[in-house]
Amino acid sequence: MMSKILSRRRLLRGAGAGVALPFLDAMVPTGAHARSSRGGKPPTRMAFVYVPNGVHMPDWRPATVGTQFTLPAILDPLKPVRNDVLVMTGLAQDNARPLLDGPGDHARALACFLTGVHPFKTDGANIKVGPSVDQVAAAKLGHLTRLPSLELGCDRGAQSGSCDSGYSCAYSSNLSWKTESLPMAKETNPALVFDRMFGDGVDPRRDRQKLSILDFVREDLQTLQTKLGASDQRKMDQYLTGVRELEGRIARFGTLPPLQAPPFARPDGPPQDPQEHIRLMCDLIVVAFESDVTRIATLLVANAGSTRSYPFLDVPEGHHELSHHGRSPEKQAKLAKINRFHVTQLAYLLQKMKAIHEGDGTLLDHSMVAYGSGISDGDRHNHDDLPILVAGKGSGTISPGRHVRHDKKAPLNNLWLSLLDRMGAPTDALGDADGRLPGLTADL
Repeated sequence: MMSKILSRRRLLRGAGAGVALPFLDAMVPTGAHARSSRGGKPPTRMAFVYVPNGVHMPDWRPATVGTQFTLPAILDPLKPVRNDVLVMTGLAQDNARPLLDGPGDHARALACFLTGVHPFKTDGANIKVGPSVDQVAAAKLGHLTRLPSLELGCDRGAQSGSCDSGYSCAYSSNLSWKTESLPMAKETNPALVFDRMFGDGVDPRRDRQKLSILDFVREDLQTLQTKLGASDQRKMDQYLTGVRELEGRIARFGTLPPLQAPPFARPDGPPQDPQEHIRLMCDLIVVAFESDVTRIATLLVANAGSTRSYPFLDVPEGHHELSHHGRSPEKQAKLAKINRFHVTQLAYLLQKMKAIHEGDGTLLDHSMVAYGSGISDGDRHNHDDLPILVAGKGSGTISPGRHVRHDKKAPLNNLWLSLLDRMGAPTDALGDADGRLPGLTADL
């Protein structure tokens, strides 16, 4: 057992590689030092997951408020983590409305979602929105981790030109904004995300010999493991097995033989299977949070106004087309299938986080995962009563397992201000926020 407290920022070092560690017992102070130290407490993490085109609200919105609500059809995949999820209805992003700018609701919805700012309508270089809540947190907390934040997506997207009725493609392709004119471009290639998280540089030996990143830190790992207790050794084995397995899954997409072209358009970005792509990105978020590579992440499941089809769900039509359902029962049923598919991937992420134990709880307990869309009903293009979930307990500051209904048009940015408080990154203003959001704990 280690007699010296292990640093939370300790890395396994090797040639051209650095692997962060999960939260270990050896990082927790003991005795009198523990009572006077805050260093052994797991950090709080924050992630935002965005889905485009709104949802079919009748199959999303629970019928009752409080703890006794029943998960509707779209949210049913969340059953295993029901008590870890806070369903929130009634919130709005008022600045995503046209406000005399005419059409372009999809671009506005995405650009406004984490900023609460009405984007300046342009398809030129003079874009203006942000900053977004994740980047406000990154500016205050990013120095504590290897990466200030992680921006992920599953659709490539342009950063210029017109993508939605005169709105720049930058608005349709970016969830995260560092400043009002600087989007944080997302990475859609899992392999490049992995290299960014774990590589200190490019070592040609690794490419030639197809070595695992863990092979480069083997000596440092062996030295560390001789100093760990049995519980920490088990945690390390589980964590490193996950890293190697994820590395292998990513590598397979570069070695598998090409598939026969399917009878539908090839999805943008690797891999070709949409579910595997989303889940790889979810796994990368889990590893990044577990190892404290970063505490802030965003995942754009698909770009604003996505036209992706889902033939594996028996939905050959494009998502955007179906969102304009005109109250057609057939189109609404297909739209609900897509919505449920996306929630199934969220459930995958949350269950992975819940399975990782750290400190006095789980990775999910020490996180806040916000999920939703900047459009409510895609047919109406309305930006009030948005579909919003918050999963996790925010290190004991959130009481999940409830449906909370807020006053109509309560600013969504009030929720973002409240999450920033819980991250230890409070700010006085963000977009159109006019205060903190009540209802995140059961006594409010």
